[in-house]
Amino acid sequence: MLVFQSFGAPELVIILAIVVVLFGATRIGDIGKGIGRGIREFRREIREGQDDEKSEEEPAVSDDKR
Repeated sequence: MLVFQSFGAPELVIILAIVVVLFGATRIGDIGKGIGRGIREFRREIREGQDDEKSEEEPAVSDDKR
């Protein structure tokens, strides 16, 4: 019994229409903005974590020219 074999264009349009009716167009925009903001924050934190790891691995260079 394979009920969910694949979704075609008509099925996706129906699902989108139901989502718009349930949440409203403005609410969907707010949700999209929130998701985008979260993804950007996540990527920035990953980059900062990688930069911190690189700085910990590099030995400190001292200027002992006396």
